[in-house]
Amino acid sequence: MQKVIAYPLTVIYLICFGLCLVIFHPIQWFCHKYIGYQAHKKSVDALQFFLMRCLNLLGTQISFYNPHLLSTDRPLIIVSNHQSMYDISPIMWYMRKHHVKFVAKKELGKGFPSISHNLRHGGSVLIDRKNPRQALPAMMKFGEYIENTNRAAVIFPEGTRSKNGHPKTFRTKGLEVLIKKIPSALIVPITVNNSWKMLRYGKFPMGIGNHIKFTVHKPLELANFTDKAELLKHVEQTIVDSIKV
Repeated sequence: MQKVIAYPLTVIYLICFGLCLVIFHPIQWFCHKYIGYQAHKKSVDALQFFLMRCLNLLGTQISFYNPHLLSTDRPLIIVSNHQSMYDISPIMWYMRKHHVKFVAKKELGKGFPSISHNLRHGGSVLIDRKNPRQALPAMMKFGEYIENTNRAAVIFPEGTRSKNGHPKTFRTKGLEVLIKKIPSALIVPITVNNSWKMLRYGKFPMGIGNHIKFTVHKPLELANFTDKAELLKHVEQTIVDSIKV
């Protein structure tokens, strides 16, 4: 019965989701071209808010638990497991004061209204995961940008989303580059739960009545870890231990 109800709700959701992307695309373009970074960022923040409201049409609840006071005067490296595209808007919205930027695959840099524009012009980095000669310099430049601007870099070390919630082994090469290039950063592990259930039936219909939960763990000082391998292991374990499937 739940799957039957999901069909009409998914149609309504997709219409509203598509309208948000189409409406905010020219708003983003105008803000970026004629007003500047701050206006562009506010338009992107507003987009994330409305994208989350679209999820409410599917009976989706979103909880973002962050008991930590994170300074905006230093950069952050946000490390998270990855269960679906629905991980992204809540992180961007609830961490918006930190000017969140993403490490994203290059395929997302074109063809998606609003999304592609923000990834190309909002400070994120697009990498070709099959081409280390492009990815490494791009990541290094991105790390320097985050260090110099005290903004937040988000990286999903699994590389691709988990389709059933079970975490994949972290691939840490990109994270290692960020740690090297953003020496003043705090490492902020985040665990995402239940986002994968949005696609439990595939792309259509979407899952309904889900409660997506985000848990922000205790930030880690890079200076407290002389052994970077130990740090990477600790970050992965912290995130994985809180995943509930």
